[in-house]
Amino acid sequence: MGDMFLGLDSSTQSLSAVLIDLASRTVVGTGAVGFDEDLPSYGTTNGVVRDPDDPGTVHGHPKQWLDALDLLFVRLRDQGAPLGEIRAISGSGQQHGSVYLRHGIEERLAALDPAKGLAANLDGVFSRATAPVWMDSSTSAQCAEIAEAMGGPLAVAEATGSVPFERFTGPQIRKFSQQEPEAYRETARIALVSSFMASVLAGRLAPIDPGDGAGMNLMDIRTRDWHPEALAATAPDLQARLPRLAPSWTVVDRVHRYFAVKHGVNPDARVVAWSGDNPCSVIGLGLVEPGMTAISLGTSDPCFGTMAECRTDPRGEGHVFGSPTGDYMTLICFKNGSLARERVRDAYGLDWAGFSAALHDTPPGNEGRLMLPWFEPEIVPKVLRPGVHRFDLDEADAAANCRAVVEGQMMAMRNHSEWMGARPQRVFATGGASANPEILQVMADVMGCPVHRFEVSNSAALGAALRAAHAHFLAEGTERPWPGVVAGFTDPVPGSEIRPRPEATQVYDYLVMKHAQFERDTLARLGD
Repeated sequence: MGDMFLGLDSSTQSLSAVLIDLASRTVVGTGAVGFDEDLPSYGTTNGVVRDPDDPGTVHGHPKQWLDALDLLFVRLRDQGAPLGEIRAISGSGQQHGSVYLRHGIEERLAALDPAKGLAANLDGVFSRATAPVWMDSSTSAQCAEIAEAMGGPLAVAEATGSVPFERFTGPQIRKFSQQEPEAYRETARIALVSSFMASVLAGRLAPIDPGDGAGMNLMDIRTRDWHPEALAATAPDLQARLPRLAPSWTVVDRVHRYFAVKHGVNPDARVVAWSGDNPCSVIGLGLVEPGMTAISLGTSDPCFGTMAECRTDPRGEGHVFGSPTGDYMTLICFKNGSLARERVRDAYGLDWAGFSAALHDTPPGNEGRLMLPWFEPEIVPKVLRPGVHRFDLDEADAAANCRAVVEGQMMAMRNHSEWMGARPQRVFATGGASANPEILQVMADVMGCPVHRFEVSNSAALGAALRAAHAHFLAEGTERPWPGVVAGFTDPVPGSEIRPRPEATQVYDYLVMKHAQFERDTLARLGD
């Protein structure tokens, strides 16, 4: 039997799989089930259903996810994937989503019948027919109540790693307990998407790992146990309804015989605790040592990385989660990403070649000319009213504006990540704009470290497969260090390294302070 490990990703719109052979360092199989197109009877759009009377209420269907799991295994088997050789399975779940289960769920999981599908096996186990997901923004009142009970938003962040957010699980549980008290009383267990899917695979209730547990506003970010004050501020008798917290490498059990009989999965395959999509992506991008940072240059520009010691953002802008390595991961998301770059490009009638030429032909530091490119309301810093703000920058100067938007974004990333206590040692750039070497040169110069381009497909599922491998060897007593586990799967594009220019970094070491002051002055003027 080879070293086959399966990673699954239960995301918003699909359930996907990556099967790896660790011995040969190759991906030997992939598959996916799209919720809308493959399971249309649930009536989802982009994987979710919205309340027509309240667009902020956004839910998914747990039974749809069960049908998708059956269908995904059928597709993998039909492709000839060696399911009988899988040594371990783990997964990634869309972070923050919650599933509500009635009494008797343990017995129903243990008794899964291969003669029926998963959805039929678990019909009637849900005390709440649908599951609120990360897109739900209907819990502002509950966030405020939790914050007030715990001493304010920053006190919640210091305790749990993040200020109360509408999409986080704790506020969602509070809303459910307030608006549907009878259904809450009938709820025996509250699972995350990740722990629910792991429970189905193992046929027993699975724990929640610290990576996904940190996305609930309920876990003590330092002790990695449930935070008593957060539980009390959220809902009555909550701890009795939550699974235990356990390390990311915890083996839940062998796969349930349902999957062996019905789908041909190796009956000895271990089921490893699942995690959230962000923690799994950290592994799928190879960020397994402190000082490693990834920046995804896409619609938004999330910046995330690994740190050894727990630090929380005193401004409450960033998130801290447990990393599957046992360290901590950070996540900061800037909403004005590619949209802002495209708006500037289009304003001057340029294509990307022209935009790149403008970056090449303008000096690092842009002669002190600055831009805050808040074309849309911004998350970091929190800006409610969109607007573009310039300092000593002539709006008619196309080249200077092209440089200003990129420099402004990179300096914002550097300034708003200083709370982590350490500058990145290496940055891995992903997303569409990572193909632009001039943008990456600005990134390297501002950050003062090498930047490597990284091409990745489904980093969450790949990270889950690598997590399965790591946990399997740990359980076997032959632990393999994380760099050795991810090697060959998470290597940057050969020859893509861009090194910082010392003279340019020196310019930015001064300019980032000027940028931070310009931002503070602008926010004060706006009243945000």
